Amino acid sequence: MLKVERLGVRYGGITALREVSIEVQQGETVLLVGSNGAGKSSLINAVIGLVPAASGSIRFEGQDLAKLACPARARMGIGYSPEGRRIFRSLSVTENVLSSTLGVPQAKARENLAWMQQVFPLLSERGDQPANQLSGGQQQVVALARAVSTLPKLLLLDEPFLGLAPVWIGRISEAIRELQRRGTTILMTEQMARPALKLADRAYVMRSGEVRRSGTVDEIRELALAEEYL
Repeated sequence: MLKVERLGVRYGGITALREVSIEVQQGETVLLVGSNGAGKSSLINAVIGLVPAASGSIRFEGQDLAKLACPARARMGIGYSPEGRRIFRSLSVTENVLSSTLGVPQAKARENLAWMQQVFPLLSERGDQPANQLSGGQQQVVALARAVSTLPKLLLLDEPFLGLAPVWIGRISEAIRELQRRGTTILMTEQMARPALKLADRAYVMRSGEVRRSGTVDEIRELALAEEYL
């Protein structure tokens, strides 16, 4: 579904990614693991179109994304939940979730919302509440629901467990499992590799803007422990 080949990303004179190649097959959950500054978010941002590729290619379902802006990539079926949640603090929970459904028929958007309210009961319980009154874990639920409000084919999750208490890591993990049961393909980044590895099929270990290891979760778990990624 997603194929990244020899991708390079630069910020001014700084190289963030160097010759990075990964693949994500339909129905898989693939993890990018590594320390802060490893290049994980730069890769996610390049896929969604927030940063340009300096070299290499990104293909989604066989189509080159190079000339497509973020909205066009979203319309193709790519959803994105950014690091740090970045919810609209002045909007209600429901308004936050529906904010990503521009261009989706209203009936379909409401149908998707009803499904998400079953998966995330918080959306019903706090639907009219301003998002800035929620805890960090609750805000992460809203951010995740907003990312899947159009039921994307590919969901990009950037550090979904960042700053969360263990109870909320468990709840977000269960929500991700529900999306997996629905057949959503997921590419996620995470520094907290231990809970993330429980959700993934395969993983890429990144360091200094390069992929250093790749393989199944079992293979990567041993390598990650040996190299003190966890």
